Formats: sequence, structure tokens, C-alpha cells
Amino acid sequence: MNPEKLTKAEIIEHISEKSLVSKKVIHEILDSFIDEIKVALLEDRVVELRGFGTFEIRTRKGREKARNPRTGETLPVSNHGVPIFRPGKELKSEAWLLRN
Repeated sequence: MNPEKLTKAEIIEHISEKSLVSKKVIHEILDSFIDEIKVALLEDRVVELRGFGTFEIRTRKGREKARNPRTGETLPVSNHGVPIFRPGKELKSEAWLLRN
């Protein structure tokens, strides 16, 4: 089961309808919001949005042997950062009820 996607444009549309603020202004605010999260993460800071969740960069351990699926070539992978999202309590409890 693939859930339906919600795009950035749809988010802007919904907020515009609810708030009577222009789509252009909402687009700028949303872009700034996303940029601030990116900057904080790249500065190795944790971004906590109470009631929603937490974003952070964690280190994924490298390994000696990984395989390129196209060529079959074996190559090493070094330690690297990966973005992680952990849902907050409210989001977890509401999501729990979604699939019941």
C-alpha cells in the first residue's frame, strides 16, 4: 500500500487557504524554514520540533566491502553522515491509530 504524497506546492496551497496569506509569502517562509533546518543539521545541531519530531545527522559506519549494483565492482565505503527523523510522542500516537 503506497500512501498518497503531499507535495510542497500542496502544503503552500493548504496554508494559503487557511491563513489568507499569499502563496508567494508562504513559499518564501517555507523555503526559509527548510533552509534553517538544513543549516542547523550541517552544523551538527539537533533540530527539535515539539509535538512533531527531531531531525539529526548520525554517523553511519563504513564497511570494507560494498558492491556497485551496476558494475558489480567491490569498493570500500567510509563512515558518513545520514539524516535521521525521529517522530515525537504526539505524532507517534496519532500514527499508531492510522493503520488500525
